[in-house]
Amino acid sequence: MTGRRVGTGLLALALLGLAGCSGGNDRPDTEESGKPSSAAPGRTGTADPDEEKDDPKDPSGPADPSESADSHGPGTNRPASRRWRPRPGTRWQWQLDGRVDMSVDVPVYDIDGFENSAKTVAGLHARGRKVICYINAGAWEKFRPDQADFPEELLGENNGWAGERWLDIRRLDVLRPLMAARIEMCRKKGFDAVEPDLTEGYRNTTGFPLTAAHQLDFNRMLAKLAHDRGLAVGLKNDLDQIPELVGDFDFAVNEECAQFGECDRLAPFVRRGKAVFHVEYALAPDTFCRDAKRLGLSSMRKRLDLDSWRKPC
Repeated sequence: MTGRRVGTGLLALALLGLAGCSGGNDRPDTEESGKPSSAAPGRTGTADPDEEKDDPKDPSGPADPSESADSHGPGTNRPASRRWRPRPGTRWQWQLDGRVDMSVDVPVYDIDGFENSAKTVAGLHARGRKVICYINAGAWEKFRPDQADFPEELLGENNGWAGERWLDIRRLDVLRPLMAARIEMCRKKGFDAVEPDLTEGYRNTTGFPLTAAHQLDFNRMLAKLAHDRGLAVGLKNDLDQIPELVGDFDFAVNEECAQFGECDRLAPFVRRGKAVFHVEYALAPDTFCRDAKRLGLSSMRKRLDLDSWRKPC
């Protein structure tokens, strides 16, 4: 579910052990959800009870008369001038596991696009929230309803997580309609933005001879697909290419820049007035929040399974 889970996956497992221990005495001072996740750790979490999992080939979602917070109903294209652009320091919640806890009082939610319905998005809009649609862009997932649409020759090495394989991002001709369908699903459900995950495959062992140029082409394709549908789009990790991509993306999503001493590299987004939504899994907030605030990041600690628990700066 997250971009830092690359390579062998051993780091992710180690962090999961650390993060799983954080729920005992490490209680947040503010804005923590009081509801533990009822789902077991894992990518898919608990499906939204309001509808079945969606197939992006038929991504209309349930009809809903409610309009989003910017007066555009679900499935409506927004002109570029009206596209949402989150500002630095905007507070957020990131929940990919379990039924979405709507009680967290923050202006931005980032939730799974497949597992959540248009009704859930409309419910968050009714509470004044903007909603980001999480999708996996760089890896195939066997548990998604469109998994059969990905040709076998596009599937590479396992990325360290069960049921997932890196994609050959050189094949834009094949991947463009597949990614377009996923992003269209987000649009039709009324999301305000997209978070495409695993957008730095060229730095990993994928089974394909990927280069930085291939990654730039793929990431820019994703940004254009989102913008063509009136959606904002976030750059996930991929710190090395921020100088080339900051103009193409509306915000950034980062995992563990403090853990790896990389947070200064996100400054180009903040300088352009674009939010950086940031999480740490292993570090206590008092070890990273001061620098995060200095840099203008929207930071919090989360568990690696990304349930509703959070401890913000």
